[in-house]
Amino acid sequence: MEKKPHEEPTKKQKQLDDFKIDHDGKDLTTDQGTKVSNTSESLKAGERGPTIMEDFHFREKMTHFDHERIPERVVHARGFGAHGYFQVYEPLTDLTKAKFLQDPNIKTPVFVRFSTVVGSRGSADTVRDVRGFATKFYTEDGNFDLVGNNMPIFFMQDAIKFPDFVHSIKPEPNNEIPQASAAHDTLWDWVVNNQESAHMMMWLLSDRGIPRSFRMMEGFGVHTFRLVNAQGKARFVKFHWKPKLGVHSLTWDEAQKIAGKDPDFNRRDLWDAINKGEYPEFELGLQIIEEEQEFDFDFDILDATKIWPEEQVPVKIVGKMTLNKNQDNFFAETEQAAFHLGNVVPGIDFTNDPLLQGRLFSYLDTQLLRLGGPNFHEIPINRPVVQYYNNQRDGFHRMTIDRGKVAYFPNSIRNNYPMPVQGKDGGYEHYQEKVEGRKVRTRSESFNDHFSQATLFWNSMSPAEKKHIIKAFHFEVGSVMDKKISQKVVDMFSQVDTNLAREIAKGIGVSAPATKNKTKITDTSPALSQENTVKTARTRKVAVILDEGFNYNELKQVKIAFQQQGLHCEVISKTLSPVNSAAGDQVDPDKSFANSHSVMYDALYIPGGQHIQNLTSYKETKDFVNDTYAHAKPIGATNEALDLLSSTLVNNIAYTNDHQGEVYSNLGVVTIKDATELKEFNQAFINAISQHRHWMRENHDRKQA
Repeated sequence: MEKKPHEEPTKKQKQLDDFKIDHDGKDLTTDQGTKVSNTSESLKAGERGPTIMEDFHFREKMTHFDHERIPERVVHARGFGAHGYFQVYEPLTDLTKAKFLQDPNIKTPVFVRFSTVVGSRGSADTVRDVRGFATKFYTEDGNFDLVGNNMPIFFMQDAIKFPDFVHSIKPEPNNEIPQASAAHDTLWDWVVNNQESAHMMMWLLSDRGIPRSFRMMEGFGVHTFRLVNAQGKARFVKFHWKPKLGVHSLTWDEAQKIAGKDPDFNRRDLWDAINKGEYPEFELGLQIIEEEQEFDFDFDILDATKIWPEEQVPVKIVGKMTLNKNQDNFFAETEQAAFHLGNVVPGIDFTNDPLLQGRLFSYLDTQLLRLGGPNFHEIPINRPVVQYYNNQRDGFHRMTIDRGKVAYFPNSIRNNYPMPVQGKDGGYEHYQEKVEGRKVRTRSESFNDHFSQATLFWNSMSPAEKKHIIKAFHFEVGSVMDKKISQKVVDMFSQVDTNLAREIAKGIGVSAPATKNKTKITDTSPALSQENTVKTARTRKVAVILDEGFNYNELKQVKIAFQQQGLHCEVISKTLSPVNSAAGDQVDPDKSFANSHSVMYDALYIPGGQHIQNLTSYKETKDFVNDTYAHAKPIGATNEALDLLSSTLVNNIAYTNDHQGEVYSNLGVVTIKDATELKEFNQAFINAISQHRHWMRENHDRKQA
């Protein structure tokens, strides 16, 4: 796959360049610019005497070190960011007056932060969790923050419950266990006492909870917003990000093993893809509901625990975001990036979604503490690309030098400047929705159905996805110590599906529900199943296992075919020493068995040759093959390599290919025997890789090696 041509830097990237410095070839100085002659020994009274406090360099260096950490986010602490740009496909004048959604020729700079939610900064990337998907658009009207997740709904309907939920899912306070996991008593106790969470728990325990990469997961704005056009016409909207590579996930066994082998798996994947020029692309989709349709559905469109089924409200694809530049400094950019749902631009407005209303306060409030005061907007990554003018002054970390003696409005000294904008092209105006009612602490009856969409989600899953959800329940609820809570979970989810509840009960050792649930919902939504996603082999990573005496011609043909289709392969051997083919060609391994594992790859290929005798004797080889097979990933083998498969895997799958010279493909295992030309094999193997997984294989047991 050809590397994409160098992209011109956006206006935001040029702005950030003003704050960047290179240290190569520079003299060491203090923060005030004074050159330093020695930074290895502190100033002392005699060679063995006490350190002297007048050592200003020591005090500055140590003080900065002592204060280098800022409070980590309470949620979304572990994140990773990238720069890019967004372009709309066609003007959306009829929907909104937001300028960045008007001109297809304009590249609006963006910064995206992906994250997990529950774990601390030191937790692993691949834990089962919701993933944050926050996008900062640097528009000509100011910053717009689309703060979303990889799931379109949430755990609760009202933001006042958010502190309770987070306290329940965080490590339990008596022992700070478990880290980055929902598999414990307090979370599930909260769930059974807040049954509005049923739908979100189905999403969390599905394959969506363990995405293959940030590049292969959807993003959702979660909340219901408004789009407002220049004529004042408003419509309800939900925002979607659709990855061009499709939506794909890990298996639970993979996720656990990767957490130990490479806890930075997802961030490394994003970093490497951008460095290779394989820029992640996400299309922006809008679901639109007219104001007069607000009450036409069997769910409340302002309920954040509900989706708008795409079959009822189609997603209109309106533009594309491309991430084409990695951060230069993790702390200065990703860690200091401050997102806020209240950062909107003219043409985008809020609704009465009670979760949204509460989070509008929370996001701003948390940044004030985390980033040290009200001037966090002056940190380079948070600065808009347009100049800002107001009468706000002073505070921690003020960087703007405001001239003049006026800092109030109205004023006559400066003719009322800076002055509110009036007229047709004026400033932000909130949509004039008529609101009336008594002040009450309650919620609408239209929010009372907690199970219909959870059932819709379950009905929409493929057999493999259902099996994975059941296994997730077995791990999560099986980790709960209090059997009373476990029983309540089964009783709760019997209202989603009786058979699901019975399977949960069977795996965790509690009683199955006595009666069937009363729901009559049989509808499905194909858009909810990852089986219906985009499937492509592009950017996939294939492990190639070699040893002394491999067939170089076979390896060469396969590598060329991979390169042409945008796949990558890494050669793995017993050690990192060069490996010789039977013909004397030498290959340098990329990894050894010691620093690689099948969970780090999307597929496995083994060429033929004399090396098969050695590989068959290695435990590492058999483990690699067995795990690749168990995780339903494609396996390719040519010529003598079929003997390795037949001696390692089950016999009822025809790895012992009797079709000489012909490609044989079964359950994602692709083989060819007695062949020197591999064109047909390569095509069949790449097709198998594009399918991501071959879940039917889960019905077959592996033979123990």
